Amino acid sequence: MEEEEMVDERRLTTEEKALKINLTNDIYGCFAEIGAGQEVAANFFKAGGSSGTIAYTQSAYDMKVSDAMYGAASRYVCEERLLTMLTTEYNTLCDRLPKKLQEARFFAFCNTVEALNYHKTNQGQGWVGLRFQSKLGGGFNDIILHVKMHDNSHKAQQEALGILGVNLIHAAYFSTDDLDEFLTNLVHRIPRDRVEVDMLRVTGPDLGQADNRILALNLVKRGMTDATMFDLCGTVLQPAAALYKKNILLMRGRFRPVTKVHLDMIARGTEQFLKEDGVREDNLFVIFELTLKDLTADGKISDKDFIDRTELLSSLGYTVMISNYLKHYKMLDYLATIARGQKMGVIAGIYNLHTIFDERYYDNLPGGLLEAFGIGFGHNVKMYVYPAINVDTGDLYTLDELAIPKHLYGLVQFLKDNNKLAALSEFDSQVLKILSDDVLSKIRAGISSWEEDVPENVVKAIKYFELFGYDKKKDTVNC
Repeated sequence: MEEEEMVDERRLTTEEKALKINLTNDIYGCFAEIGAGQEVAANFFKAGGSSGTIAYTQSAYDMKVSDAMYGAASRYVCEERLLTMLTTEYNTLCDRLPKKLQEARFFAFCNTVEALNYHKTNQGQGWVGLRFQSKLGGGFNDIILHVKMHDNSHKAQQEALGILGVNLIHAAYFSTDDLDEFLTNLVHRIPRDRVEVDMLRVTGPDLGQADNRILALNLVKRGMTDATMFDLCGTVLQPAAALYKKNILLMRGRFRPVTKVHLDMIARGTEQFLKEDGVREDNLFVIFELTLKDLTADGKISDKDFIDRTELLSSLGYTVMISNYLKHYKMLDYLATIARGQKMGVIAGIYNLHTIFDERYYDNLPGGLLEAFGIGFGHNVKMYVYPAINVDTGDLYTLDELAIPKHLYGLVQFLKDNNKLAALSEFDSQVLKILSDDVLSKIRAGISSWEEDVPENVVKAIKYFELFGYDKKKDTVNC
């Protein structure tokens, strides 16, 4: 019976979802929508039976009216504005109807959206939020998300936003026991090519068990977006908002675990990047990025392994990004749209360049390697190359000895001459011997010498939380 009911929930139309909420006697709330019409509230009115569900709806399209209601703002389509709207409307509802609060679960649905303009010169995007009581008389929970709308008409974007809003309210009341099911229902009937959810965060007494980092991972895993990120506190960030016009310094890797060589790479790379014209320390944003392929073990993405790695990076004070961008040029192109012309830096190990300069890697592009390099390096980007110990000879292996086909030497020189590619001039030769795979093997085997290759804070965390297969009972061998 439960299985049949679950399938039926997924098959409900938008109108049927709105009607189900309208006919649930103890769900009661208000709507405040700015920027794309009152499409969400409209769905509840059209479904029928809305008088028992909707306290009021409103839109403040004139900025002066919006400021009078919610306070002055420098930006109207932002998370801060959304949170102000949620707080104002939810508190207003509670203050106006204190007796109703004793018999109904209140909600406030708000959005502030920039829909496609008449000339179609902008990207439709916005912030959507729901503050709601899951239990009668209980505290409120928040679900906050940022969306990009890809339909090519204002009307279609309005329609998609209406569907999303109904999905969100329905999923909040009927699917939060299973967050995987919640995500499925959230984007029901609005495929990725219409609506992209690139940030999702849940908080509240009834959602306290949800790990927002796992939700962020699943946004990318499910293809609901291509990249998401969170700070050292584990707070999910919307990339375009957090990185807007920043000098971004990116390091991609597996970090399984993060070692002293990783920290030397980022420290040396930061020092050299700050010497570039237009790069300011107060505008610098350093990112450690994990791609889905680096989260994969035996064909599956392990949530625990992902959390282990992100917690270690966060404990060192770094922002973590997770993406679907396997290829460097796609990642750089994505970040460039956010950085808006600001200088960006990328730190890469010398052996990573073997892949970057492998022409087979770009068979999917009509222009092959040159097209990829035009996209990736065509922006205000510079790549810094960290040396390694040559695995065959044991000698130092630097950018000057890069082993690639001869017909690509000219391309390397072109990138150097145009300030697009450079070797890291300073590095700690003592850490070059460290390999993450060797460290991981030692951890699992209980060979304690791995501790010499890992930052002290990371050593403590691995031992305390028994990460990466560490077993206190095994860790008795000293070699």
